Amino acid sequence: MKAKLGVLAICFSLLFSRAALVAHHSFTTEYDGAKTFSLKGKVSKVEWTNPHVRFYVDVVDETGKPVTWNMELASPSALARNGWTSRTLKVGDQVAVEGYAAKVAAYRGNARSVVTADGRSLFAGAADDPDGPGAPR
Repeated sequence: MKAKLGVLAICFSLLFSRAALVAHHSFTTEYDGAKTFSLKGKVSKVEWTNPHVRFYVDVVDETGKPVTWNMELASPSALARNGWTSRTLKVGDQVAVEGYAAKVAAYRGNARSVVTADGRSLFAGAADDPDGPGAPR
């Protein structure tokens, strides 16, 4: 019985460790460092969770159609080192966002910087952001 429980425990630990490895990705896997965007809109949702914080911005696209952009940020701890808190962005806030577009998903991006309505400008990118702090110049 103990042997069966031990095998079961090992199987679960392998399953969950594999899921964590698959869930995380590098910047270049999903985003194009040469494909930038700038947009202004209203925050419709904020998810302050690991491994990446996400927020959603309602904007009007170039054809006049309302769309929602899904923005990825760095981890909560990395954002905290850059001056963010879980209350920095709130639903209804007007923001200006600059970042890198996803390689395949429309209206999805890695936000590099966010300027809030009160004028605060915050670096938001991931550690492997090609233009982030410490990047080669």
